Amino acid sequence: MESAVRLAEQYRGGQLENIHFGHICGVDERGGIIYRAGDPEWVAFMRSAAKPFQAIPAFIHGVPETYGFTDKEKAVMTASHRAEAYHVEALESMLSKIGVSEEQLICSHTYPLSPAARDELIIGDKPKRRIYHNCSGKHLGVLAWSKEKGYALEGYAEPEHPAQAEIMDIVSYLSDCSVESIQTGIDGCGLPVYALPLQNIARMYLKLACPDLIERPEVRGAASEVSRLMNDHYEMVSAPWFICSTLLRDPNIVAKGGAKGIYCFGLRKERIAFALKVLDGSEEAWPIIIASILEQIGYDNQATIDRMYALTPKELRNDSGQAVGENKAVFELHRNS
Repeated sequence: MESAVRLAEQYRGGQLENIHFGHICGVDERGGIIYRAGDPEWVAFMRSAAKPFQAIPAFIHGVPETYGFTDKEKAVMTASHRAEAYHVEALESMLSKIGVSEEQLICSHTYPLSPAARDELIIGDKPKRRIYHNCSGKHLGVLAWSKEKGYALEGYAEPEHPAQAEIMDIVSYLSDCSVESIQTGIDGCGLPVYALPLQNIARMYLKLACPDLIERPEVRGAASEVSRLMNDHYEMVSAPWFICSTLLRDPNIVAKGGAKGIYCFGLRKERIAFALKVLDGSEEAWPIIIASILEQIGYDNQATIDRMYALTPKELRNDSGQAVGENKAVFELHRNS
């Protein structure tokens, strides 16, 4: 904790109430660290920020074409979806096209992350389903390419499974980390999850934003398609009222967050990328932190910055709409010369 910095603070009635500590790393197209706040070597689990990269092998193998996935169905493979009706429609279509049953997914039966979709199901006394899990698109992608390649469908989440070995190869290649140096764990959905230094995660997002930096042509083509889909169908990646889809409305930005405070984004025109970790795991502070990063680097799309402040306003209001305090990003990005 000694290396962590205050990223954001929340005040109520002029009194400091909450502090969000963490780390930020920004890299340029040469892979060097150009911006920092805290420790750019902080090791963090990528959680769902890994999803675009976990989808890449399926695109390398031509799986979307094999099964005739629409662009929206392709995009949901990268998603932490909210199980809105249009998400569920795409997921059910994928199940049918792949020819697998919902019970072959290992992610748990759950209700949607969308409050409105969840409440509608509960009021209607409808059961939980596996495809309502926010990671189900990722799981369907792994099952699809496992089936296409002739891999066993059972055990598709095990680290030793060929599909997971391919994902690890992609993570290692794009992060510039050896397989042996990447720490692994099990994510909430049951698939392997990867822990890397923030600077290496930022490099992955730089290459997602700028695929021309990727030497292997098959990976470059797949990464280019994945990043295009995330922008073209931003509503599939989370939901229009959540940060990921909101940032992806900007065609210059490719972005994805994960559980427990990890967030990453790359800027195409500027050819830089950032990875940040909020150490208390908070997602609430993400928008105001990202808005401050964009302001500090002189980002020229004010509409994107304004959309971040709309998600986490500077003015803190209570449930009745009364102004009761403020949210503040308090870090300074240090630029390496």
